Amino acid sequence: MKKKQHKPTPKKDDSALTLKDMINPDLLKQLKNQQEQLKAEEEKRQELEEHRKREERRLKEKNKSFEELLNESSMNWKEFK
Repeated sequence: MKKKQHKPTPKKDDSALTLKDMINPDLLKQLKNQQEQLKAEEEKRQELEEHRKREERRLKEKNKSFEELLNESSMNWKEFK
């Protein structure tokens, strides 16, 4: 008679173990805090960049010459001569 071969069954504990489970909770908390800080810094940087661009457009519009304003006008000024 043949002997039955038993296949080793994987342990359920090992397969359920994730990287999150292996990392120290304090380290995980520290990484999450750092992630939040980086997000806040990125949002602040984007807000400052947007503000700078708005200010730049405003100054450019303020310093336009009469010729530039006339060229941008949608009215046909030749009709009013």
